[in-house]
Formats: sequence, structure tokens, C-alpha cells
Amino acid sequence: MALVDMVMPKMGESIVECTIISWLKKPGDRIEADDSILEVATDKVDTEVPSSHAGILKEILVNDGDVVAIGSPVARIEVEQVEGIAEDQPASPTPDSLPFGETEEQDVASVAAKLEDDLSQISSRNPEIRTDAETGVAENNRFYSPLVLSIVKAEGISQAELASIKGTGAENRITKNDILAYVEKRKSEPVSTGSSFPKAASITGQNDIIQMDRMRKMIAERMVESKRIAPHVSSFVETDMTVLVQWRERNKKAFQQQYGENITYTPLLIEAVVKAIRDFPMINISVNGDTIIVKKAINIGMAVALPSGNLIVPVIHNADQYNLVGLTRKVNDLSRRARENKLTADDLANGTYTVSNIGTFGNVMGTPIIVQPQVAIMAFGAIEKKPAVIETPQGDLIGVRQKMFISHSYDHRVVDGSLGGQFVKRVSDYLEEFDPDRKIV
Repeated sequence: MALVDMVMPKMGESIVECTIISWLKKPGDRIEADDSILEVATDKVDTEVPSSHAGILKEILVNDGDVVAIGSPVARIEVEQVEGIAEDQPASPTPDSLPFGETEEQDVASVAAKLEDDLSQISSRNPEIRTDAETGVAENNRFYSPLVLSIVKAEGISQAELASIKGTGAENRITKNDILAYVEKRKSEPVSTGSSFPKAASITGQNDIIQMDRMRKMIAERMVESKRIAPHVSSFVETDMTVLVQWRERNKKAFQQQYGENITYTPLLIEAVVKAIRDFPMINISVNGDTIIVKKAINIGMAVALPSGNLIVPVIHNADQYNLVGLTRKVNDLSRRARENKLTADDLANGTYTVSNIGTFGNVMGTPIIVQPQVAIMAFGAIEKKPAVIETPQGDLIGVRQKMFISHSYDHRVVDGSLGGQFVKRVSDYLEEFDPDRKIV
């Protein structure tokens, strides 16, 4: 038998640390490779971490609420003798094997820089809570992890409130569970917040007062920020989807039998958007000060409604490299994992353009808000049967067609009406010109 150190795996390109939420296994448990062993939180998403080895969990090296750098040991697992590992000798990663900085000094510096940024955001949101960016220690001499501070920011908890919370972590540190328990208690009991924003209460009992959860607050902040940053303009096009609808109806059963996937309209819509981005690459950009960054990768975000009613936008990276089968599989996989809360930080990162299929809610059109730092977003409405004029060699006729509105919101700082309008029209053209004899590949 040998002891092997399990290290915190890489969570995403921009993630250098994460916070331990809870352990899903305890010392003495037998675990298999890829079994979920603990839950962690990053600044992008909460996720479960799989075991790197099969064996017996001998020792847990970090506690709930601890902030852990990527590549650091988190547990010790007893495994069958591994070639090159001495009996009872922990196999720790070498500095060269760590997935981020080249040296320990660089790793520490990157974590410190990230912590300093997090703390500066907290201080700007709630000036009552002042912390030392190098240590994470507040004026009341208590350490707060970035995860706890992010909840403090989202919930508007004051310095006085924070100081009153009893911590159950090491050295009486406040853990995620401590802060969330306080938030729940505050919802049901009037408290003195010490801030200028008193908690609302229903005196007559005629109204229900619901506290926003963290995700809803984050969404609200980002939407307001996007409207502040980008002057939104919207263009609309009505598209004839008849040929595409008929093709899907004819082929959806065979598609499912051949590939084991249900084909929805979403991958077909994304395919048209990808083609249009190739034609108009200046829609696939971001803004940095007075410079424009043209993205080479076409990474399509797709808005997904969660069972909680909140919204999340997983990303199909390099969407232009998938055929229709690949897009369908990717759309279905991301949608399923989004609803099961199993998305990773990488699944949400580096989107360059976003689509929203609002037709699934019966909406015919909308004016979506841009996902920063992107410069445009497209919404597809419900497909409805409508009377329409059909041009034929024998003259114009009135017929029933499957129609859909496409809504395109764009950042008028860098996308003028000409580009924004041409782009949405090109997406419409690709959908209307869909090949009725296309093979299901």
C-alpha cells in the first residue's frame, strides 16, 4: 500500500484558488477514481471535485471554509502500491507539476493579487468592512475567506453584523455555513443591520417579502452594470422558418435513433449564428478602454433557465468547429448539467457572443441585455403559424408559413445600426435558406 496526496485540480484558466464548501467523504471511506469527494466554490461556480485515485481516504488536509490554491494537497489517499512510490511515502506534486505559476513565488503572488482584487470589490460595495488585502484580516482582527466576503457583499452585511457572527471554523473563523445560517436567521428575525438600508417587514401581513439569493443578486448587479457600460440598440427581423421546421419534423426521430440525442431548434439556430459571425467578424469583439479586441475563437454562450428561476449562460467553445451532431450533443450536455448544477468554471468562461431562445417561454420577441464584455446578444422568439404572401412564378399567393422574430441587441459604442442590422438579417437568411434535403450529420 502507498499514500498519495490528492491535489486541488485546475478549475479553469482564470481560477487560481477555491474555497472548500464541504467534504462528501470522510476518513476511512473507500473511494473510486472520479468519485465526487468534496464540494468547492470559485468566483464563477460551485462544483464537486472528483477523486484522483481509487483507495481509502486516510486523511483530510483542509477544512470547510479554507481557501486552497490550485495544485495544493487537500487529502491523502491510501492506494495499492504504485510503481515509483515508496511504501507509506506521500506522493506530492513537484513545483513543475503545478498547473499554474512557474514558481512558488509566482503562485503566491497570483493568489494574493486575486485576493486583493476581491477585497477591493468588497470594500467598494460595503465601505464599512475594511480588510487588509495581504492578509484578508479585517479591522476586527478576524480573517474572512473570499467566499465569505463574496456572500457578505451579496447580502449587504455590515461590519457590526459580521463581528457579531460566531465562527465554527478553525480559530473561530466564519465558514460558508456560518454566514449562510446567519443570512437565513436574518430573514426570519428583525435585526439591527447597522447600515442605512433597514430590512423591509410586512406589518399587515398582506405581502410576502422574499430575500434575493446570491445568484439573483449577482444577476441583478451584472445586468445593471451592462446597461451602464453599453448603450443598447435593438434590431428585429421576422424570419420564415417553414423549411427548417419541416426538416426537423421529418428527421428528429431518425436523428434520435442514429445519435441518441434529441435535436431541438437551439443547435440549428446556433449554427446559423456561427455562419453569420464568420461573415461579420466585427460582431465577435470586446471593448477594452479605447481599443477593440477582435476574437478569433467563436465561443457561443447560450442562456439556460434554471429550476430556481435564475439564469446561467454556459459556453460552447469553438462552436464553429462542430457539425450539427456535435452542436446538438454540446447543447444538450450543457443544458442538462446546468439544471443539475454540475457546470464547471470553464463551462462559463470566455464567451464571445450569446443567444437566448426565448421562444421556449412562448415569447415572440424581446430586448435581451448584453453579457459583458461581449458587444451583442440575440434572442429567438416563438415559431408561429401566420398567413403570409408567397411569391411564385405564377404570381403572389397567400399561404400559411412558420414565422419567427429574431431580436438583436448590440453595443452602439462599437456596433452601428448598419452592422447590427446586417448581422441579424444574415442569420435570418441562413435560416430561410435551410436545405430541405440536408442529411442528418
